[in-house]
Amino acid sequence: MSALDWIVVAGYFLVVVAIGWWSKNRIHSVADFFTARGKIPWWLSGVSHHMSGYSAVMFVAFAAVAYNSGITVYFWWPLTIGLGVGVGAFLFAARWNRLRAKHDVKSPLEYLTRRYNLPTQQVLAYSGAALKVVDIAAKWVAISVLLRGFADIPIEVGIIFTGIATMAYMTVGGLWADVLTDMGQFVIQAVAGVAMLLAVMIELGVGFPFTMWGDLPDGHGDPVNGTVTTWLILAFLLVKTFEYNGGMWNLAQRYMASPSGSDARRAALLSSALWLVWPLILFLPMIAAPLIVPGLSNGEESYIALARELLPAGLIGLMLAGFFSHTMAMVASDSNVITAVITRDIAPVLAPRVRRLTEAAQLTFARVTTVLFVALSMTIAITTGGEGFVLDTVVELVAATMGPISIPLMLGLLPWFRRVGPTAAITSWAGGLLVWYVVRYVVDGATQAAIVGLPLLTSLVLYVGVGMLRPEPKPETDALLDSLNSDPEPAAPSSQAEPEGGALTAR
Repeated sequence: MSALDWIVVAGYFLVVVAIGWWSKNRIHSVADFFTARGKIPWWLSGVSHHMSGYSAVMFVAFAAVAYNSGITVYFWWPLTIGLGVGVGAFLFAARWNRLRAKHDVKSPLEYLTRRYNLPTQQVLAYSGAALKVVDIAAKWVAISVLLRGFADIPIEVGIIFTGIATMAYMTVGGLWADVLTDMGQFVIQAVAGVAMLLAVMIELGVGFPFTMWGDLPDGHGDPVNGTVTTWLILAFLLVKTFEYNGGMWNLAQRYMASPSGSDARRAALLSSALWLVWPLILFLPMIAAPLIVPGLSNGEESYIALARELLPAGLIGLMLAGFFSHTMAMVASDSNVITAVITRDIAPVLAPRVRRLTEAAQLTFARVTTVLFVALSMTIAITTGGEGFVLDTVVELVAATMGPISIPLMLGLLPWFRRVGPTAAITSWAGGLLVWYVVRYVVDGATQAAIVGLPLLTSLVLYVGVGMLRPEPKPETDALLDSLNSDPEPAAPSSQAEPEGGALTAR
């Protein structure tokens, strides 16, 4: 990398610092820290929702799929997410927002005690937090692989540098810093992505991308190719519908932070449209990479090789800044929501005096928890780092176990399942995780479609089946679900939010 590239990267970090300190002035309580009190405009929530689904994993693991198998990477990943988020816009988005607006909920799991019971909330909180720390560790590894490829920086150094930088602005600025960094990430990605697309177009001729398909390896123009099968795509569509509408807790926060339920729905529709269109711009150069940098033994290095081959000084630095912004924004997003779960759902059960902390003390506790959580994920990344760890973790662990965790959380919001109680919820969670373990570690030769899809399908069947066989209706559940059907009445004196420790936070 040239001096100009490093100047561009340094400029990015200065912008991040500025965002963090500007956001600090907007953070006065845990409500500001975790949900921005519903003050984030719908279009900003939509962009943030979209960008929070990206990380440097896309330019490492998914670039390898594009290099080795072609256009199928689009049908396998962003298409399934875009369709799933579009469905969720009408099922989940507004209901997440109304939990905050009507019940002062600050964590996506905070409503589960009232919806089911405390044990259900706790098992989902602990298992989800454990999953997220491993997921974030994979993202630290991904950015460090890119740093090593561009600048020959050791993986351990890359993880420590990126982690500390993320801690610095996240602990200060909370969700506001996270969302604004997402917006900056979108701008950087737009410039860098279009620059890469134009560079590939110039390299391959003005007919790109229409003329490249005959020159690519066999099957690279097929929607289904390589290890990606039709069943895997369908499994991902099912998983991503739950994951990207709130099963991935940080994305529920984007809906909660919008001003109203209708605004949350618009944010979801914007995110859906971006998922269907924008990844094509990013993936086309990756798909064309075999024509420009052929013969790579490790497809995870294909995007690095492509950038080194085509981009001039300055643009490589912008590309690297984009990688930083992808990972830092996504990790900051995950860290914020995990901190919310620990602060609001786990810690008060372990130490009841946490509920009695002053507003300022709760905010300090949230910031300390953020630092500790990020430090733990960095430690895991350093001790288990390696390129294979990225794809194995993101695809097989996160996607497969997300279903059992998200089914009780997501379906618990919908009025059609109001009679489903804690027995069905915990059975669904346990059964899904058991099936994942058996398919992943006991059954020989299980396909990726089975590893990803069967746990969620099992959880879904158990949730509905046990719920029908053993219904557990409660008037409290009916009241909660009915309250989520519409937005609050416009600012009336009696419609103020509950104080800290209100109905949903009481244990």
